[in-house]
Amino acid sequence: MDAPAFLSRAGDGATIAYRRTEGRGPAASPTVVFLPGFRSDMEGGKALALEAWCRSEGRGFLRFDYTGHGLSSGAFEDGTIGQWAADAVFAIEALTAGPLVLVGSSMGGWIMMLAARALAERNGPDRVAPQWVAPQWVAGLVGVAPAPDFTEDLIMANASPALRRDLERDGVHYEPSDYSDEPTPITRRLIEDGRERLVLGAPFPFAGPVRIIQGMADPDVPWRHALRVADAFAGADVEILLVKSGDHRLSEPDDLARLVRMTGEVCRLVAKES
Repeated sequence: MDAPAFLSRAGDGATIAYRRTEGRGPAASPTVVFLPGFRSDMEGGKALALEAWCRSEGRGFLRFDYTGHGLSSGAFEDGTIGQWAADAVFAIEALTAGPLVLVGSSMGGWIMMLAARALAERNGPDRVAPQWVAPQWVAGLVGVAPAPDFTEDLIMANASPALRRDLERDGVHYEPSDYSDEPTPITRRLIEDGRERLVLGAPFPFAGPVRIIQGMADPDVPWRHALRVADAFAGADVEILLVKSGDHRLSEPDDLARLVRMTGEVCRLVAKES
């Protein structure tokens, strides 16, 4: 595999690691962008499965690491939802063109909603209309165990006395992780920033197709949270697939095949409308 490329951001000197597949032929558009989860990176199974499928289709594809993740610069503990959403918008604007299908895993489901809103606000209200021509716009969304508002609804709503004490006293709490030998730092800054970026309290103004895949055996994002996410979208074309035995990662072969299939469905709908 070729070495990853890097984007440099003039404002703060951050570097964003990415891998991009150029589209070719009639299936090149829309471009698929994968948004990883909390403490995850662009080298996970879902990103690689989507990349392989996009290559086989001739479809454009982008995956990248947020700051403080993977090969990008910065420390994870310094990051916030707002910072990582800004990373996504920066990478998307620099590296893509035309209609996009964003695929967000876990926290990436929150980032995809914030990025879709930010791009719409920058480029105008008719972001999915066929007659609208802009550098890039979000035309479809796919969420995999999407976790918008997780800092408030999943962390603070279930916070232990120790977590609350550590945040108040030290500004950080270290939570044991099922996915790493290292504990996960939860910072006061992360919680406070997330509180300013909640998206589920009002209808979310997105009219394109939305597909959600959620495991019912997910210990991190309860499947009822996915129902709240689906209900938040203002558009009518929203479908959710519940996988009874599915865990949080949803990275088994059947899960990956399901993800590719649903992403392909959204891409075909977007291409038909564009």
